[in-house]
Amino acid sequence: MAKYRLVRTEFWTNPIVSEEMTPEDRYFYLYLLTNPHTTQIGIYKITKKQIAFDMGYSIESVQSLIERFVSHHKLIRYNPETRELAIKNWGKENLHKGGKPVIDCISSELKEVQDHSLILYVAEDIHKQEIKDLYESFCKKEQKMIPLNSNQQEENQSYITEENEMDDPFPCRFTIRGQKEKEKENKKEKQQQKSFDPSIARNLSMDPYLQNVPDAKEIIEFWDSNGFGFSNIHAKQQLLSWLEDSRFLQPKAVILKAMQIACINNKRRLNYIVGILKNWQDESLLTVEEIDSYQKNEKPENQFRSATQPTFPTGRAIPGLFTLDLTAGEES
Repeated sequence: MAKYRLVRTEFWTNPIVSEEMTPEDRYFYLYLLTNPHTTQIGIYKITKKQIAFDMGYSIESVQSLIERFVSHHKLIRYNPETRELAIKNWGKENLHKGGKPVIDCISSELKEVQDHSLILYVAEDIHKQEIKDLYESFCKKEQKMIPLNSNQQEENQSYITEENEMDDPFPCRFTIRGQKEKEKENKKEKQQQKSFDPSIARNLSMDPYLQNVPDAKEIIEFWDSNGFGFSNIHAKQQLLSWLEDSRFLQPKAVILKAMQIACINNKRRLNYIVGILKNWQDESLLTVEEIDSYQKNEKPENQFRSATQPTFPTGRAIPGLFTLDLTAGEES
């Protein structure tokens, strides 16, 4: 479908927007409606770290905004496990036209949704019956697949947020609370086993988010000890987001290598490091070995060319048969 999103002028006259939302809320809501991750169905995957990076906010600010829009404004729903976000009024504002191309696009995108309760959530406000029936059909298919003893399974299902847990009123969710709790316990045990230097411990204590990121210690230690900015917590958060939101097979080692290159070139800035990482990712260099191999193959060729094939001749060309006579032109 088209790679643009429509925002109606009625957006600004909506009582919720004009009376209840703060300027920060409006900025956040416009981002949710128009960011590059949006889809035709109003449900899309996006991480909180990506939102923080795009908007220039901290992870804590994004978490607070999401909670405010879920609990107070009741305009979105977010699943932190599948990292899927659904916009309640999307169908009412955008899904007015039918036809085979639209139906095919919606159908293909609905197949990618993992949390089917989000499909029901958006379907509630779709006015066009043809499209609403299509949304509801996906959850009906899922319900037929639930075994007869589903009552026992539903007792163990829950809607999990990062702050607390609450029972899930939607029958199409397949999140198991026990598995999530086990993963949290394993993370806590690993964190307890790690020993932090005093300077790193003080640094991590400044931001709870940094404490929960695996492999954060070495990156933060390198950052602080090489003059990137000890108190720049926001930049550290954005850099650490590459540990989880990247295609690198060795994210920690690749990030450290990019930081080393920044130090060598005396470019101790976040945007310089991110530029290096993006170039490597675009070139599909996903490990340190691939990066080293690529650099080795590039450098000898450039060195050989500069040593044996100078671009411009040095000095002035002199004919081979020329003989220098210092007395030429003088009378005897």
